[in-house]
Amino acid sequence: MKSIVVFLFLNMRSFVLLLSLLFVGCTNYGQLEYVAKLPKSLKESSGVEVISGSIIWSINDSGNEPVLIGLNNQGKEIRQLWIENAKNTDWEDLTKDDEGNLYIGDFGNNGNDRKDLTIYKVFQPEGISTASTTAEKITFYFPEQKDFPPKKSKRFYDVEAFFYASGNLYLFTRNRSTKFDGTTFCYRIPAEAGHHKATRLGSYPVCTKSNRCQVTSAAISPSRKQVVLLTHDSVWILSGYQGDDFLRGNIMQLPLEHFSQKEAVCFETENTLLITDEKDHTTGRNLYRFTLD
Repeated sequence: MKSIVVFLFLNMRSFVLLLSLLFVGCTNYGQLEYVAKLPKSLKESSGVEVISGSIIWSINDSGNEPVLIGLNNQGKEIRQLWIENAKNTDWEDLTKDDEGNLYIGDFGNNGNDRKDLTIYKVFQPEGISTASTTAEKITFYFPEQKDFPPKKSKRFYDVEAFFYASGNLYLFTRNRSTKFDGTTFCYRIPAEAGHHKATRLGSYPVCTKSNRCQVTSAAISPSRKQVVLLTHDSVWILSGYQGDDFLRGNIMQLPLEHFSQKEAVCFETENTLLITDEKDHTTGRNLYRFTLD
């Protein structure tokens, strides 16, 4: 009797596994290559970055613990690194510099009422053997914002996207205004400790559909010749720019042909992106790869 029960149990496990594989295989991910289901610890993945290629780093957004989560190339959690002197008010993106340091953007600002916009610099996390560390703190403000919050038609100061380049951090705003026209503003601040005034460099109207056109993450390629902006169903490729005038070069939309709450993007190689989305009912909490043609 015991052998029959074991046989049925093993066959039931095989059946469930087969169903899950068939489900993944039949799901339409558009132009995205499905890589893996993210661990349950990353239900709200809002940033992703690769430093050396051995670890994929990610974070959760508002209300979660101040912890960096490291994944292997199959999307399995392999480590956690707690940031002792940080608070996750609304972590929204990750980026790296040329020395292997990570920057955590705690600048989510849905209500446009925050006065504590912060970026945490974590020094060379892949060289840390302990379970926790401390971070250097960078704070900034937008000189154009006078009211906290401003009128609903003037709520331009949410940020969910940034990247590092040549000693600076470049931020792209997520438009929260009632008169939504898809405009994102690009700002620059120094990538160093202190309290900085953000300098506005330019703007671009991504599109007019508020549920599809809000910029949720950004990244710059290893060659510094391409920038990507992520929305829920597209990536926007910026190229041909001069210096850091990123929004005055060539801008092209690449539809992903897949809609979900995509919140994080990074360059895996010069022409390959890693993208994650948040869990939303029965969809999301996935790691994808997207190749730029």
